[in-house]
Amino acid sequence: MDNQKIAVIGMGMWGKNIVRNFYNLNVLEYVCDLDEESLKTVREQFPGVKTTKDFNDIINNPEITGVAVVTPSHTHFKIVKTMLEAGKNVYVEKPISTVAEEARQLMELAESKNLVLMVDHLLLYHPAVNRLKMLIEEGQLGDIVYAQSDRLNVNYHKNDRSVMWDLAPHDVAMVAYVTGKKPIKVISAIGASSDRNNIMDITHLGIEFEDGVIAHISDSWITPQKHVNLLVRGTKATAIFDDCAPTDKLKIYDNFVPANTQNVALDYLEIEPLKLACQHFVNCIATGQKARSDGANGYEVVSILEEAERIMLGSKKEELDKTNFALSRMKG
Repeated sequence: MDNQKIAVIGMGMWGKNIVRNFYNLNVLEYVCDLDEESLKTVREQFPGVKTTKDFNDIINNPEITGVAVVTPSHTHFKIVKTMLEAGKNVYVEKPISTVAEEARQLMELAESKNLVLMVDHLLLYHPAVNRLKMLIEEGQLGDIVYAQSDRLNVNYHKNDRSVMWDLAPHDVAMVAYVTGKKPIKVISAIGASSDRNNIMDITHLGIEFEDGVIAHISDSWITPQKHVNLLVRGTKATAIFDDCAPTDKLKIYDNFVPANTQNVALDYLEIEPLKLACQHFVNCIATGQKARSDGANGYEVVSILEEAERIMLGSKKEELDKTNFALSRMKG
């Protein structure tokens, strides 16, 4: 692992966590950001890490084996494409793009160049989520029939396209991962804007997965009391993963015997999922294996969310697409 050298582009709120984790893995070489104060913070807190405002310094550095792109979602396509074309393995903040066609192009580009493309669908690396997947594969819940994922919190910045694009990639990817079912189509998609503009800060999606599994996904930027919860219903039992619970994050409930609840013991729960994700990216570069949340996974999620946004916004989607395109051109 130590011979890998990683660069991070973007030192914003989430970028700081990415920087910290790659630094703690002893692989962080460069941080790129346009804000001088952010770069100053890097130099003070992470000795030996180089900083730059120009990502050409990363492109032209043959020692950089991987790049983490942690910038606003409308910039992902251009930056990720540039890095892949330069022969760099890429870890990109979710969503990989807000346009399915762009996600497909990035997936195919990475495959054609035999590079690792990993999307930050972080919950696929959470110990409790992986334990739940094992229980489902072992048949302890029976046949899966329904899932419900609620990701409710407060976001004062609202700097993404909508709460759906900010949070729902986690939910769609997680439900598909634990159930082993691909999303097929969007049944319903509604949203509301508490600020009464085009940025939806509450969204509710109904999605059909393979084998008739239905999932309902709710996301919010305006809920003062944080709520992060996944329910998976099988024909025998129901699992609830509560990521806000201090202990006993995963419980199994018998569908037919009241009060018959099982707490699932989880090993290594104290390990930060982001650390496991960053470690996975570095290992994938070293071994050449595909990431668990690879480009195909990113494309699958974006395709479903693009369909949901089309249903949710109707004619307003075209207006939002034009704004998104203009923003990407300005950034480019």
